[in-house]
Amino acid sequence: MLFNSIEFVIFLPIVFIFYWFATNKSLQLQNFLLLVASYFFYACWDWRFMFLLMFSTLLDYFTGLKMQSAENQKWKRFWFWLSVIINLGFLAVFKYYNFFAESFSDAISHLGLKVNPSTLNIILPVGISFYTFHGLSYVIDIYKDRIKAEKSFVDYAVFVSFFPLLVAGPIERATHLLPQIKKERIFDYTKAVDGLRQILWGLFKKIVIADNCAEYANQIFNNSTDHSGSTLVLGALFFTFQIYGDFSGYSDIALGTARLFGIDLLRNFAFPYFSRDIAEFWRRWHISLSSWFKDYLYIPLGGSKGGNWMRVRNTFIIFIVSGFWHGANWTFIVWGALNALFIMPSIIMKTNRNNLETVAQGNLFPTTKELVQMSITFALAVFAWIFFRAESMTHATSYVLGIFSKSLFSIPAIRPYYLVILLVIFMLIEWVGREEQYAIGKLGLKWKSPFRYALYYAIIIAIFWFAGKEQQFLYFQF
Repeated sequence: MLFNSIEFVIFLPIVFIFYWFATNKSLQLQNFLLLVASYFFYACWDWRFMFLLMFSTLLDYFTGLKMQSAENQKWKRFWFWLSVIINLGFLAVFKYYNFFAESFSDAISHLGLKVNPSTLNIILPVGISFYTFHGLSYVIDIYKDRIKAEKSFVDYAVFVSFFPLLVAGPIERATHLLPQIKKERIFDYTKAVDGLRQILWGLFKKIVIADNCAEYANQIFNNSTDHSGSTLVLGALFFTFQIYGDFSGYSDIALGTARLFGIDLLRNFAFPYFSRDIAEFWRRWHISLSSWFKDYLYIPLGGSKGGNWMRVRNTFIIFIVSGFWHGANWTFIVWGALNALFIMPSIIMKTNRNNLETVAQGNLFPTTKELVQMSITFALAVFAWIFFRAESMTHATSYVLGIFSKSLFSIPAIRPYYLVILLVIFMLIEWVGREEQYAIGKLGLKWKSPFRYALYYAIIIAIFWFAGKEQQFLYFQF
């Protein structure tokens, strides 16, 4: 079930009505309804993988209780590693087995040996990377005595499988979401309206921006050898806006939907393309994943306490692991390594915490210095996205070489002027709203009703006008 589908348009109001009008007098019933709705939502993808989600949830719930009641550290450690190994084992089998088997075969072939590895003909369970990380953070926090094990299975299962975040995040923490699930929730009209506004903006990002950019990005990337360098640059730019509109659009819809049920999810995007350096970019892009790797990998590895060598080593580790998390392909690993290289000067010179506030905060226009910094950071991000989008390293290399050719200065063969105008309008709205939680968070709130509703109707009309074939969200494949 897609957020941008008719099925979801029917599903969401039904759950909302039952939640606030049929089960509103009992927190337990509300949570049970959310659990049933979440499993139904997931089963709409492939009901068979629902049992994998159930098993993962039961495993972490059970091992959490066992760690809590362990008689000594030895048994606590046993239950912890049992959960971690099984969870990562499932992830390795479904997502990475074929990659390792094929990579091993390729490496052996360079030695003159032929190996025909057995590969698995299975599909990747949607959302497995996200709900696995939910469970891992939970058992790690119990093991480190940061939280107590949750006794209510329903409450814990809702934490893992809450349908707005189930298949593509944000990656929640038990310390943030579980207390909200266990607390009585009262309908807040203002919060619900704000949620609807964020859903609307998320749909605009996905349908108007991402899906239209995808049409041209796919056309150019899939036929890259036939295009000039200037057209390839255009393709990279279109993918840059596609992945942002697609994933941040999903996050907006997820956060807005959760708010309809009185729940606040972690923010996942904070206008990353207005960043002044790569360090700031990664504080603003996929925030829940970046913070997850910081807390559960970077800091346990020693963080920044051991001098330049440790900072460099740990930074490369988390970026390469982050790339590998996105997919079983060398292109993702190289994408992660590139971002590690881009961020390295600020890590070594300890300037990675320089830009903590929103760019040009309180001002309409950035300074010349800020504009140059944003342009350089954006260009680096665009270059790295080429590797993220490419089908293989060969494809990525040929694409980059195609850009840096004499044809770079020619007129692009593909010129969708309407899309360029849409992107300019989109980025202007994002710039004006960059200090809010989402771009139209406060846009028009002080306008007179006719003008405010004209804005909302204009967005709705644009969504229907530019809507094409229903497109799956990119991050469902991760």
